Amino acid sequence: MATTSSRPQKRWDTRRTAKAERLRTGAAHCDGKVVERGRLKDLLQNVVRPGDRVALEGDNQKQADYLSRTLADCDPERINKLHMLISSVSRSEHLDLFERGIATKLDLAYAGPQSVRIAQLVDDGTVQIGAIHTYVELYARMFVDLPPDVVLLCADKADRDGNLYTGANTEDTPTIAEAGAFHDGVVIVQANEIVGSEELPRVDIPGSWVDYVVAADRPFFLEPLFTRDPRHIGDVEILKAMIAIRGVYERHEVVSLNHGIGFDTAAIELLLPTYGEQLGLRGRIAKHWVLNPHPTMIPAIESGWVESIYSFGGESGMNRYAAARPDVFFNGADGSLRSNRVLGQLAGQYAVDMFIGSSLQIDGDANSSTVTDGRLSGFGGAPNMGHDPHGRRHSTPAWLELARGEGASRRGRKLVVALAPTFRAGGVPTFVETLDAVDVGKQAGMPLPPVMIYGDDVSHVVTEEGVAYLYKAHSLADRRDALAAIAGVTPVGRRADARRTEALRRDGLVAFPEDLEVETRLANRSLLAARSIEDLVAWSGGLYEPPSQFRDW
Repeated sequence: MATTSSRPQKRWDTRRTAKAERLRTGAAHCDGKVVERGRLKDLLQNVVRPGDRVALEGDNQKQADYLSRTLADCDPERINKLHMLISSVSRSEHLDLFERGIATKLDLAYAGPQSVRIAQLVDDGTVQIGAIHTYVELYARMFVDLPPDVVLLCADKADRDGNLYTGANTEDTPTIAEAGAFHDGVVIVQANEIVGSEELPRVDIPGSWVDYVVAADRPFFLEPLFTRDPRHIGDVEILKAMIAIRGVYERHEVVSLNHGIGFDTAAIELLLPTYGEQLGLRGRIAKHWVLNPHPTMIPAIESGWVESIYSFGGESGMNRYAAARPDVFFNGADGSLRSNRVLGQLAGQYAVDMFIGSSLQIDGDANSSTVTDGRLSGFGGAPNMGHDPHGRRHSTPAWLELARGEGASRRGRKLVVALAPTFRAGGVPTFVETLDAVDVGKQAGMPLPPVMIYGDDVSHVVTEEGVAYLYKAHSLADRRDALAAIAGVTPVGRRADARRTEALRRDGLVAFPEDLEVETRLANRSLLAARSIEDLVAWSGGLYEPPSQFRDW
């Protein structure tokens, strides 16, 4: 038997040694941890190595754009074959990295603004997709099989020791920083400004996690992703909102929830202080929220509907408003909003009664996806929040109302609601026989179709035609028939049989507006608590400062 002393000595600090060598190489291009702006490219070309796994922030909203632009400008002869981990592929230079040969492989969660271009690059083999993740899934893998060698982040302020203030848009920064800092990755941060330690409003990330900081050439890009102008909410969105409030929120006493992005859910937010008030629902529903500071939430907050909001990130123009409402928002001792995308996703997965959101396509089994022909947009956090988490153990009336099973096997169910028009802009049907994602997945060589939310997780579908209560179905045929009944004259809806639909209405699997006592004649813009961005500013008492593209007064 070989003794310990006779075995070949294995090294257990190769990553640490490799990082120390990188930092020695980078030392020539910085003063302590501070990198001069003009020397950032040289630093990257010495610290980043061919084949590295690089986590780039690319968040849902904020972007480390100075770092991404500089990396994309590096010499492909020196940096190449990178494996990029970008949660939100939102910037053109994110894909320039691949076209220039600097990067070859990509793991992502969302690519809305670049969805068409990324589909083209995948099709021609320029981008190799590792996987399309949910946000939490991608971050979790950074602690398992995808630990980054280099991390590129952004912050509002940094001091010379690397302590960071991330402000209202903390989002993903602490999680990605930890994945790098504690597994010997190099952590590089662009800051809007480098200040004295006493000027940091609070320390969101300690300097011991950070290797380099650089003052960016301009403030990091922040997309107003959750801002919806009420002027673009029409009668169809208002009708769907009325149906949802009566047929889901009121019926199931939904107290805690997450709203997806879009005009459909914005309409619900703006109907709570009007239509919801008429129904006497204030204090009974929609009290606890997990969502960004949507400007369209302002009237509901001001009307006393909302008790708490925990946010994934901030929203442009909402910082002063959120700071002025500390009873509602989670704010730091400095007075500013504190957000965290991973904790928000976990709250949206486990702590809420309901997730409600839309999709680009839904098939006859209620499977949905935002990946369509020619568009690879990803999913973001919808799959995390849009499923029934079997690990949940706390009960609420809404969760218990959907309970199933007997004895020790009995458990409640989270409401997962698909809210969608039967047709999208241009007369494109939302409800289709087969998701485009099936063919897209095959063409991209994916082992599974990129489905966003699986149909067996969907408890309700709401359209302007009515509600399908899928959780009540006793068979797959019941589910399909109920969905077809509210799918309009789409390919799925044309399968509906009038007699079968009437039987489903009697059994409570389908409800039309008249079954819910929704007066369709009232579905017009007069019901909206605010009909313009200017109205939202007025509701906020001038605290909301909308981005310039939303101002026209």
